[in-house]
Amino acid sequence: MLKPAVAVAFVLAAVVAVPAQRGEVLVSAAASLAEVLEKVARAYEARTGVRVVVNAGASNTLARQISAGAAADLFISADESQMDAVRSEIVAGTRVNLLSNQLAIAVPADRPRRLQSARELVQPGFKRIAIGDPAAVPAGVYVKSYLQKLGIWEAVSARTVPSPSVRAALAAVENGAADAAIVYRTDLASTHRASLALAIPVADGPRIVYPAALIRSGRNRDAASRLLAWLQGPEATGIFEAAGFARAK
Repeated sequence: MLKPAVAVAFVLAAVVAVPAQRGEVLVSAAASLAEVLEKVARAYEARTGVRVVVNAGASNTLARQISAGAAADLFISADESQMDAVRSEIVAGTRVNLLSNQLAIAVPADRPRRLQSARELVQPGFKRIAIGDPAAVPAGVYVKSYLQKLGIWEAVSARTVPSPSVRAALAAVENGAADAAIVYRTDLASTHRASLALAIPVADGPRIVYPAALIRSGRNRDAASRLLAWLQGPEATGIFEAAGFARAK
């Protein structure tokens, strides 16, 4: 059922073109932001009367949609490279680094365990490790970079299960198809079927940035500009931080 303040659609393949209505802002956003943006949207509508519609999915898929002409007023990616991919589609001077996150290792809730280091993933008990596809999905790119830094990528890469989004990687742990998943720590707030085994310290992990920018083809540029400004303000920041995100530095 669509909630009155926000419609959240997970789109993993086909290009969508949702016509924006008057007084409505269409946001294409990384899947890891889906739940928190629902709360943000409700707060924003209560304050302004402007409805925010969220098209949530893998950042690389959303970037392809935007490049193919899909409707969007605002794009929030889970990494800088996917925003770079739509550089020609964004309104000059509107790109900002909005949020940051950290990686975490999740395991099935019915098999909880605590890890001291991601290096423990080389142990034989981790036969299938779900991650975002490192060839395309931001979370997978971050994971591969981090495991290479640790010197264990070659040892575990054959056991990784590339997934079309970070939420799909988490789902593999939830349904028992994987022994572990490396996701964003904030993803674990949305599940009771996976548990935290290790949060990668921010200082040790990759720099995770969520950039945001207005899209040139958007139909409500002024409204989207006001929303983007509000997302950087104290009320929205409080909602993001309560969900585990941090302001980008």
